[in-house]
Amino acid sequence: MALVLYTNAGNTNAFKALITAEYSGVKLELAKDFQPRVSNNTPEFLKMSPLGRVPVLETPDGAIFESNAIARYVANLKADNPLYGSSLIEYARIEQWMGFASAEIYAGLVRWLSALRMFPGIDNDPTKELAIVLLKRSLDALNTHLANNTYLVGHSVTLADVVMTCSLCRGYSRIMTKAFTSDFPHVERYFWTMVNQPNVKKVIGKVKQVKALPAVQSQRKAPAKEQAKPKEVKPKEVKKEAPPPKAAEAVEEEAPKPKPKNPLDLLPPSKMILDEWKRLYSNTKTNFREVAIKGFWDMYDPEGYSLWFCEYKYNEENTVSFVTMNKVGGFLQRMNLARKYAFGKMLVIGQNPPFKVKGLWLFRGQEIPRLVIDECYDMELYEWTKVDISDEVQKERVNAMIEDQEPFEGEPLLDAKCFK
Repeated sequence: MALVLYTNAGNTNAFKALITAEYSGVKLELAKDFQPRVSNNTPEFLKMSPLGRVPVLETPDGAIFESNAIARYVANLKADNPLYGSSLIEYARIEQWMGFASAEIYAGLVRWLSALRMFPGIDNDPTKELAIVLLKRSLDALNTHLANNTYLVGHSVTLADVVMTCSLCRGYSRIMTKAFTSDFPHVERYFWTMVNQPNVKKVIGKVKQVKALPAVQSQRKAPAKEQAKPKEVKPKEVKKEAPPPKAAEAVEEEAPKPKPKNPLDLLPPSKMILDEWKRLYSNTKTNFREVAIKGFWDMYDPEGYSLWFCEYKYNEENTVSFVTMNKVGGFLQRMNLARKYAFGKMLVIGQNPPFKVKGLWLFRGQEIPRLVIDECYDMELYEWTKVDISDEVQKERVNAMIEDQEPFEGEPLLDAKCFK
């Protein structure tokens, strides 16, 4: 008996089994004349899949539902299949990332799409905002892992990559625009690498990234109108009409209110132009102390800006170099919301673990901006100390951090990153 896959066309969950079959040299047949919402509601189909969901794989030993289970079955039809890695730990990590792809990435996309359908045209709906925040958190974790890994596990395609690619495919083709995915460059590189693998491309074809969020129709039913009841009214009340000025006032009340300004934009003007300092920093290639550092202090406005030292609270956990550097990179990425109001230097210090993470930040205003504290969860992982520029020791420490001076406080620099 042949292996028969029941699915509708373009089902990204069914792609998992079909791609796995291509890598494993297994032949799958697609069920003929399958009609969504018709074929999968028959008594015969419900015996194979109790909830009527697709895909379903019919095998000589019985039917299998749930896409990851089907992909595992197909992969196991080939002895010593490299899709399952080459060791027990690789096998466990493949299972780990398969679970992550389904429970975090795919589920996050479904949550976002569902919110779009429930609240079309409402940008600030809490359900939609939460869905986006949770998905971004998952993509950020994936992006950090892929910063130093071509594939999820090992050095070649595994079942984890197949499942992850199919999950991401739903997002790229339906809801994740370029503006959204550009925040996760390593995920982008990984996805486009995977969809152009011959065995993957043969199944899913050419993927086109969605250019705009889909226009969806609300699935919420409008409340049923109550049957009109005859009213006993006086003739004068029936004829009375609302005066035009009242109607005009109602229209004005419905007009959207202007977006409130960022409190930092309401501060008194500063003599320091942050973009000019960032350009000076970027363009100074020689004589850094004489040009850039001197220029910084010439520009610095202690009334309009403040300087802050930060130190990671849990440096004893920084035992792996690339993980520590990725941690800092993720922090800087999440600080994007403050780019207009901040400049920062982050140093990873030490030749041997545990590595120390320390930083210097220039913020608009006299305190750390509230939007940064509220929106960037990394802030609470650091101890923050305001710089006293009247203290020459602290001032020299600022110079050393801007310059990436090595050794720094007696230790070599493992990495130095700039936020500008």
